[in-house]
Amino acid sequence: MLIRQFVIEGLGHISALVADQARGVAAVIDPRRDVDIYVEDAARRGLTIRHVILTHFHADFVSGHLELAARCGATIHMGARAQAEFAFQAHRTGDEIDLGGVRLRVLETPGHTPESITLLLFEETASSPTAMFTGDTLFIGDVGRPDLLASVGVSAEELASMMYDSLHDKILPLPDATVVYPAHGAGSACGKNISADRSSTLGAQKASNWALQPMTRERFIGELTAAQPAAPAYFAFDADLNRRARATIDEVLDASLRPVPLAELLRLANAGAVVLDTRDPDDYAKQHLAGSTNIGLGGQYARWAGELLRSGQSIVLVAEPGRERESATRLARIGFDRVVGYLDGGPSAFAERPELLRSHPRIDAAELQRRLASKSPPHIVDVRAISEWQAGHVHGSQNEPLPELRELAKKIPRDRPLVVHCLGGYRSSIACSLLEQAGFEKLTDLEGGWNAWIAAQGEVAR
Repeated sequence: MLIRQFVIEGLGHISALVADQARGVAAVIDPRRDVDIYVEDAARRGLTIRHVILTHFHADFVSGHLELAARCGATIHMGARAQAEFAFQAHRTGDEIDLGGVRLRVLETPGHTPESITLLLFEETASSPTAMFTGDTLFIGDVGRPDLLASVGVSAEELASMMYDSLHDKILPLPDATVVYPAHGAGSACGKNISADRSSTLGAQKASNWALQPMTRERFIGELTAAQPAAPAYFAFDADLNRRARATIDEVLDASLRPVPLAELLRLANAGAVVLDTRDPDDYAKQHLAGSTNIGLGGQYARWAGELLRSGQSIVLVAEPGRERESATRLARIGFDRVVGYLDGGPSAFAERPELLRSHPRIDAAELQRRLASKSPPHIVDVRAISEWQAGHVHGSQNEPLPELRELAKKIPRDRPLVVHCLGGYRSSIACSLLEQAGFEKLTDLEGGWNAWIAAQGEVAR
């Protein structure tokens, strides 16, 4: 038996390759869209990927089921309640997917979504499962949130009630030694408090996971539905895209990865395309095209692109030479496929039109302290989530969370210099690009963000 996990840190996504090595048959569970990593790993081990299994229609990324079906001829498997435009094998509780000496038994576990399933792994003729692949039903430390489908006719309370039954009737009776492999870890927005651990035993989860503790159905529903953060803007789009017959990522990248000269980039921008600069905040601050949006590859690039860009919007990339494909691939992971090209030559092409360039300073925490003590202190804009701001902030700062910044910018004063900050300096660079587009000129970015402020022993207000 082989179990291999693959992680996309920026999305908190965990997929798995499961195989009977003796017989050379493999299945991939909840794959990412760029499937080379599974195909190459299987080839190195002499395995054939014959099955691809979706535990549910994911909302935070585009699954690679169509890619694996096209590349490997793999059969797509889903729960019986799933409805999709592509062909798949539907399964009810008790159905098994045979890999040879390894069997995957299906449990229907609705709650995160109606069609959610959990897969129990059995070796040879064993009567007890060795492992379980829980998708978004059971995380390490949490369970999947029930509110992502509320807009399509299933209420969060109804799904939370289904989750209660799935946990109590299907999950809790399983042996404590069963190893739990979820589809997400820390960094995912599919749960409130997901652990960074990639696996655990069910016994450990029974002892520590709040959702597996004894409680009434009513209390469980209240706990699960309370204080869920707003779902990222692109989640509904991805959940719908995962149901559809669509282009594969290879087809998308073949069309996306074409170099365009600066003059054509400007023409595309004038026609409505967003200029997405994927460089790190330091490089962006020093020099960038006016009106461009900075979302750096060094952070949660796909998440923030999905939050702040429109799914149908044309995108032209500015990237460091050699990172164009990564920039487009990570957008394709969330279904943002309308990349129409990348700046030929990268930032060096800016030299052609220096009059179009902008910059803004980045200062350290010590310099911010000096400026705040001056006769003309700057106005502080904190773009962290409200929960982060409430836990501690710079005295007098204005909290305008990044997802709503375009709308909230009208509340920010324009007659004073602004210093923008977040937790570590990533979101604040994005915010500076958005504020510049809104006409703000006296912008400064706090390098290192709130972490740097605390390290410099800055005053904390609560």
